[in-house]
Amino acid sequence: MRHLPRLIISAVTALALGVGIPAISAPQGATAVPATQPMSPRATYSNPLDLDLGGGRTAEQCADPDVIRSQNPADAAWYLYCTRDVIDSSLRNPDGSLVFSSIPSYRSTDLVHWSFVGEALPTRPAWIGDGDMWAPDVAYVGGRYLLYYTATNTVTPGGGSAIGVATSDSPAGPWVDSGGPVVEPMPAPGNTDPNDRRWVYDPELLTVGGQNYLYFGSYYGGLSVRRISADGLHSDPASQVQVAIPNRYEGTHVVQHDGWYYLLGSATNCCNGPLTGYGVFAGRSTSPTGPFVDRTGASLLDSRVGGTPVLHQNGNRWVGPGHVTSAVDAAGQEWMLYHAVDRTDPYVPGAGTYTKRPVLMDPLDWKNGWPVVRGGAGPSDSPQPAPTVVAGQRPGYIPSFVGPPPRGPKLPAYSDEFGGHAMDAAWTWLRDPGPATRSVSRGVLNWQMQQADLGPDAGAAGLPLRALPQGDYTVETRVSTTVPRDGCCQNYAQGGLVIYQDDANFVKLAVTSIWETRQTELGKRETAEGPGYPTYGNSVGGPVGQWTVLRLTRTHTATENVYTASTSRDDGATFDTAGTWTTPLSATPPRLGLVSMAAAGFTTTFDYVRVYGAPRGHSGGGGGS
Repeated sequence: MRHLPRLIISAVTALALGVGIPAISAPQGATAVPATQPMSPRATYSNPLDLDLGGGRTAEQCADPDVIRSQNPADAAWYLYCTRDVIDSSLRNPDGSLVFSSIPSYRSTDLVHWSFVGEALPTRPAWIGDGDMWAPDVAYVGGRYLLYYTATNTVTPGGGSAIGVATSDSPAGPWVDSGGPVVEPMPAPGNTDPNDRRWVYDPELLTVGGQNYLYFGSYYGGLSVRRISADGLHSDPASQVQVAIPNRYEGTHVVQHDGWYYLLGSATNCCNGPLTGYGVFAGRSTSPTGPFVDRTGASLLDSRVGGTPVLHQNGNRWVGPGHVTSAVDAAGQEWMLYHAVDRTDPYVPGAGTYTKRPVLMDPLDWKNGWPVVRGGAGPSDSPQPAPTVVAGQRPGYIPSFVGPPPRGPKLPAYSDEFGGHAMDAAWTWLRDPGPATRSVSRGVLNWQMQQADLGPDAGAAGLPLRALPQGDYTVETRVSTTVPRDGCCQNYAQGGLVIYQDDANFVKLAVTSIWETRQTELGKRETAEGPGYPTYGNSVGGPVGQWTVLRLTRTHTATENVYTASTSRDDGATFDTAGTWTTPLSATPPRLGLVSMAAAGFTTTFDYVRVYGAPRGHSGGGGGS
């Protein structure tokens, strides 16, 4: 497996912790859990969802969730499945190691309160050797239930990941493994080394007109889809179609709406503690095999990779929301279930940096033909109207749509249009790379990229800095780089904005080259919690254009700065959100900086740098509720 960039490494610590660890046992009689009582239509719920293990215990997490409604009229319930993980850190094996549960499953009649059913696959199938089992996807095909899962390794020559499948007559199990892969290990596209295997991860089954399709893949190799046999147990390698470029997406979920197929994929690092920046994007097609394009027309296969934002962190305690599944309640409202990280409680107790990912739920809405979560507001962290569980009841949830943050009037004293022959005198240089590296002419700043990164280590990149106004504001620039539109690998070559506290603490929004992709990246660097803890995290935004407008909007709470990013490739006519990072309020205010760095031989062009005040009547608050 080749080294992948920090932006998109899928660091699932559970694999390292879980190999060879016995599974947790289901509580006595767990498969006969009584149905929970339906809630009233005006009932509320709060994230994370309640996963009852019995005996007063609650599951601590449910990563990579998948949900299905029972097809048995006598069992009016939903079933939830999670990746193989630690669900109760108080339980230990005789050697003191954590107890892992192999695809834990739960049952609910209201989508809010869940009761533990058991482990779907308590015994590791022999064909996966010491591999793990991740990211279940359960479907009802041909009168029975199929449970697809990621096998992270196999005993086949050369090993490699694959997709397995188990069958059952009930969503509660018992499940019988098929004994082999439904999608086998394979090299990455264009790779001639048979032992260098792509990531065959994250299955998603879709049935259209009696034909089954299975989506799979992750960062190394991208996303693909194959036709699957009528019984769901075999795939046709000759039918395989690439649907997303490598180094951008994983965790496929496909939703049908108004004649379109929407492919939802998760991007960046799933498991980086409080610096997890996972987010969800969509492309759509009239065919289940694509091509999928976003709202701007950018393809998910393009080097300037497409993706319309669906779900991002919003400044409350939840970061890294992603790997989604969906359900429909009795009123026809769609709901999205996903995992996220509580930045105030990010790690499994007693397990170092093993990131804990509880399951959340929020409404899935449609705005101008595109999916958004909670009207675009993102993860909720306060009581919300609960799903409707009885047909004919009045829904408690009514959509209310939000967009990117507004901006106020331009502040010329803090802005630079690059109208002369030099940068504005308000800029001061930290580690000036020299006047020969930059020029101002014809209304733009051209600045050669430095072969250096920004951080506390020796040899850090230089940057120009200037003061920011008091209160809330929006910073905006329009940038282009000379990095080729296509090709690999000008890794991390980037240009953009930084809100700079010091070399170890900043928020950055830039156009960035990552392997064969060009992406907009919202990064955050903070002082480490301790040795071995993360210091850098990132999310990504909408697609890159020949010119890309980057915006960072600062709001605040009583204790934190709240920085929300937006990007545009149509010169600001429309914006896509790119998530939110928070930083502590400081007696020393941060400064505005520019970056052009991380690769030599290229140039960043800045058309302008503009600072806007808060909108009139703006309350000054921030963070998502």
